[in-house]
Amino acid sequence: MAPPNQLCLVLVIFLSVFSLSSLSTSAIIPKANVSLSIPSSQLVENLCKGKGIQNRRFCLKALSTPEVIAAMDTTQLGTLIMKLGATNAKAMLNALKALNCCVEAYKYAILSFEMVSSELVEDPQTANYDVAVIGPKIANCEKELINAKVHAPRLLTGNRFMKYYVSMGYEITSTLELENPNEY
Repeated sequence: MAPPNQLCLVLVIFLSVFSLSSLSTSAIIPKANVSLSIPSSQLVENLCKGKGIQNRRFCLKALSTPEVIAAMDTTQLGTLIMKLGATNAKAMLNALKALNCCVEAYKYAILSFEMVSSELVEDPQTANYDVAVIGPKIANCEKELINAKVHAPRLLTGNRFMKYYVSMGYEITSTLELENPNEY
């Protein structure tokens, strides 16, 4: 079996790659209550045709809000672009905080499961408690993902599986307690 540090590293990489790849674009592109058929302003058109623009379609879509379309000059448009950029950065930071919460929850789960494994023979009651406290850590990970609007189906599936392992661990440690009630 791999050492805990290697398992943590693999978990961090897995969480990062698979959850960031499926983040919702709603954090990136502002939601406008208008269709894209509304013509953009000439300022937006000119900007999005610029040589430095990496994705013209994204530029036009991101700058399709009524407030941006109404920009009267380049300075006003620039200010609005910077506000949209800051909003995007805040959304991404919230997503990363949620992912970090999950990384910590899974590090805790790894250590706890390994510790419980060694406690099974000597102290099933403590093992029962130690496996039970993993559940709230995983639930908090899930709550943080939902609050940050991170759409990561693989993470949510992993959380569900972790809850299953916690329930199996709790059941087996409860059974061990009942089999040997006078020993503890």
